[in-house]
Amino acid sequence: MTVHFIGAGPGAADLITVRGRDILARSPVCLYAGSIMSQELLDYCPKDAKIVDTGSLSLDEIEAEYVAAHRDGKDVARLHSGDLSVWSAVAEQIRRLDKHRIDYTLTPGVPSFAAAAAALRRELTIPEVAQSLVLTRISGRASKMPDRETLAAFGATGATLAIHLAIHALDRVVAELTPFYGADCPVAIVVKASWPQERIITGTLADIEAKLAEDPVERTALIFVGQGLGASDFRESQLYNADYVRRFRPGWPQGDKAC
Repeated sequence: MTVHFIGAGPGAADLITVRGRDILARSPVCLYAGSIMSQELLDYCPKDAKIVDTGSLSLDEIEAEYVAAHRDGKDVARLHSGDLSVWSAVAEQIRRLDKHRIDYTLTPGVPSFAAAAAALRRELTIPEVAQSLVLTRISGRASKMPDRETLAAFGATGATLAIHLAIHALDRVVAELTPFYGADCPVAIVVKASWPQERIITGTLADIEAKLAEDPVERTALIFVGQGLGASDFRESQLYNADYVRRFRPGWPQGDKAC
């Protein structure tokens, strides 16, 4: 048997990948995080599948489900919200599967920051304004941030920040980033990106706290900070400039040097 870790996407059931959906449809066991995932995703499961909500389970109990499925020779679809590569808690599960010599695969999903950017209808990298995106968070009960990975350290770069799991500490975000970005720096908060309850709050570092206070949010929100969020009068990329010579356009050098 195999445990298939699947990035289920940010919320909307149709944002799971085709590969993830197909694995889910043929797996006799499904483990999913019920509190942060659309129940509609379970419609892709076989009708007789064993479905386990891991929201209230410990890691030991989740491990026991894997071991039981392994004993019975049944594949497991393990759904995680967003994408597996960040804040998915997959690493510690993989370590335990290795201990039991249980095979596993990883199928990526649409990350929450991408869904949030789509909700904003914005590209996060703007020519000559913002070319770097930092995915980060602040320390929480579940996991402490490394000492060198601070908002101030990232803010000093001027990059666009996508700050996860920090809506409860917006005051701290504002206080730590204002010296680097300025009070007029654009901020966007996207709540439950791609869900029916999706909501967007925009402002600046100077007024975003007051705007959030008008309609508070406790969880499932992503904070973007960066000058690129408000850029409109920017220089166009040269990629599609008629005078820009590249490999698949006339004018590209021929011969060995072109390879």
